[in-house]
Amino acid sequence: MQLVEVSNRQLADEFLYFPIELYRDDPNWIRPLDKDVSSVFDPEKNSFFNHGDCIRWVLRREGKTIGRVAAFINENTAHTFKQPTGGMGFFECIEDEEAAFMLFDACKAWLEARGMKAMDGPINFGDRDRWWGLLVDGFYEPNYCMHYHFPYYQGFFEKYGFKNYFNQYTYRTLNQPDSLSKKVSLIAERLNRNPNYSYRHIKKDRLDEFMADFREIYNQAWVKHDGVKPMT
Repeated sequence: MQLVEVSNRQLADEFLYFPIELYRDDPNWIRPLDKDVSSVFDPEKNSFFNHGDCIRWVLRREGKTIGRVAAFINENTAHTFKQPTGGMGFFECIEDEEAAFMLFDACKAWLEARGMKAMDGPINFGDRDRWWGLLVDGFYEPNYCMHYHFPYYQGFFEKYGFKNYFNQYTYRTLNQPDSLSKKVSLIAERLNRNPNYSYRHIKKDRLDEFMADFREIYNQAWVKHDGVKPMT
């Protein structure tokens, strides 16, 4: 097997397109937008390069791509843990433990060479609102900018030594009223009758007003959670 650092446009495309072949026969996988993945590794688009660095690899066997991974250090958070901690992510691999561990080892060695004592992953070289966590349950169509993984990935991570420190949940909106539970339906009906509540679509000529409302609600709901920055 040959581990190749992504160092040019051709290798960047190989890194980007590998999942297309990997998930070819999985009806639940939805291909992410190329720009949403590529922008993570673009210093002109990702501000985390101002206080960190990252590296990417593709893994080949007999000339065929069989895996990929990235490793990164966010200097703003790396030293806020009990031990200096770096990150790895964007892991994709065929069902081959040796190949998976070779990708993990590459991340580990790169982080150790830069003073890191622990490795968190799979995470994003960016905020937690996208590309964060390993899918271990709910193998259906992923939400926007959320990973979809094969079930065998969990075994790779756990056997290598990764441990679960918190659970992350993502949800989809149900458009069918009949699918709501009786309790939720009753709450919705009560709110609909309450004149203190109103529901409206965003108006383009009032974007500043709606953005201010959205920011206030987001910050009150989420900033209290560890690792979530306030929206400015």
